[in-house]
Amino acid sequence: MNSMAEGKKDITILGIESSCDETAAAVVVNGRDVLSNEISSQIDIHTLYGGVVPEIASRKHTERINQVIREALRQADRTLDDIDAIAVTYGPGLVGALLVGVSAAKAISFARDIPLIGVHHIEGHISANFIAAKDLEPPFMCLVVSGGHTHLVNVKDYGVYEILGRTQDDAAGEAFDKVARAIGLGYPGGPKIDKAAKEGNPQALHFPRGKVGGSRYDFSFSGLKSAVLNYLNTERMAGREISVPDVAASFQQAVVDVLVGHAMEAVDEYHAPKFAIAGGVASNSALRRAAEEACRERGVTFYCPPPILCTDNAAMIACAGYYEYLKGTRSGYDLNAVPGLALGER
Repeated sequence: MNSMAEGKKDITILGIESSCDETAAAVVVNGRDVLSNEISSQIDIHTLYGGVVPEIASRKHTERINQVIREALRQADRTLDDIDAIAVTYGPGLVGALLVGVSAAKAISFARDIPLIGVHHIEGHISANFIAAKDLEPPFMCLVVSGGHTHLVNVKDYGVYEILGRTQDDAAGEAFDKVARAIGLGYPGGPKIDKAAKEGNPQALHFPRGKVGGSRYDFSFSGLKSAVLNYLNTERMAGREISVPDVAASFQQAVVDVLVGHAMEAVDEYHAPKFAIAGGVASNSALRRAAEEACRERGVTFYCPPPILCTDNAAMIACAGYYEYLKGTRSGYDLNAVPGLALGER
């Protein structure tokens, strides 16, 4: 484990994450030992609007970023003198939100002469598995499923990725939010659909499993979302009662079938001995259960972070930053927010 760092002094990374509606800072040693992971969530605020309002998110990040960083250092019993590098999310995400974290990281880096490392948000999600399973090392197959991203990634090495598939329209998390709103569950959709589905029958309704022609590993959830909305409109116009738990369970089953089906095709084709899930939707109980069962049938080792590491957090950013630090990656003070940053780009 951590053979890259054997024989070397401990490396302490301050991670900063502000890509959406969580303001987060963490202190992580050698990429895997989390000393603190402070998260200030804005969910209560954005729930009032039924989703994340970018301008409000940016303002709240500005209000909270300094106190969150101070609290992460305090919990870790470290000062900036103990920090070897600062890792910060610079994309993808909401541009205003990203700018708050990037600006804070650059200011500290400049003022204290601490190396700066820009980190890709999705790389952070993948790296959360290294914290949860200290024995995990590449290569492995990883399914990244969050509010804005659905990626199937062949992780060849630390920081070396082959993207096999991605969503061509809505991400899975977006579909959860939109369907949850349509059936009256509100925001955030993922946890609420997960909870409602436990009381429903996943076979009650058949919704389509999207396929992308000519690209077996790509995802499409817009058709599924539309099918659910059409069903709801038809039933309401006919005056029939709608079972929210059954709709939630049937919709969730359709999403899980597609996610796990595509992932296991890749696991089989690439003979991957290890499979991991990551991102906010990776905390969905049905997805975790189905992925674990599919891996067990194949004799594949299954990895998934605990829910706190599935949501946006800074420990995962510090972990990804650690491996970039070991490779010699350093960012200049011209580092900027890149809202549409693709995985593998720098």
